[in-house]
Amino acid sequence: MYITRKLKLIAMVYLILLCLFVSRQGFGNEPNDDIIVLNTTGKPPLNNEQMQGFMDLVAVEAFKRIGITLKTVSLPAERALLNANKHKTDGEMSRIADLQHKYPNLVQVPEKIMDWEFVAIGKSGLNSKLGWRSLVDKRVAFINGWKILEENITPVTKVKDSDSLFRLLQNQRVDFVVYERWAGAKYIKDLSLHYVSLKLPALAKPEMFIYLNKKHAQLVNKLAVALRNMKTDGTYSQIEEQTLKQYTDH
Repeated sequence: MYITRKLKLIAMVYLILLCLFVSRQGFGNEPNDDIIVLNTTGKPPLNNEQMQGFMDLVAVEAFKRIGITLKTVSLPAERALLNANKHKTDGEMSRIADLQHKYPNLVQVPEKIMDWEFVAIGKSGLNSKLGWRSLVDKRVAFINGWKILEENITPVTKVKDSDSLFRLLQNQRVDFVVYERWAGAKYIKDLSLHYVSLKLPALAKPEMFIYLNKKHAQLVNKLAVALRNMKTDGTYSQIEEQTLKQYTDH
């Protein structure tokens, strides 16, 4: 009898602990707002694995100011958007405005994280003041999934990642690649591509925004305020100086 009562008591305690665990963890679909995981599409010096790039540091600080720990992953551009829309990740660190029309489960943070300067990079001359029209009749390549480029450049060669893109340029398979300015400057420096240059002014300079899955919609306005405050109190400029200044000559 004593053993039976003891077993019942142990079973009851186990069930109570199990219920407490489940209530804290949720059922797998509930958002965890203590940690946010964003995909990054930028390359150094904007993003890197150590989260020490310009956008990394800006986003980490902004989330920290609202009590959230930020982690990042780096997935191919198109797959990343689909994952964020399905809440396999919590969102995207830098995308052009109004993507919520195509990805309805994503909510745009209204304060931009930065402006991306999309530039042509190549050996020959280019009158980039003409914008996208300057690339007509040129052999052009960019990374698959970059929406603003897909909407404005045809025909084109699409590749899966940055390394593949710059191999095309090195092997003279294309006349120009279109890429983000700061990351392009770093590639030119790291690969010693002295025979190519960034064609300025930029073809386009869109504002880039953080997107969160709608399950984290309650964080959107708080994050916007944190970003605005960083720009006002000088933190944003300090990070910019720390991470981007060395590439201004390219």
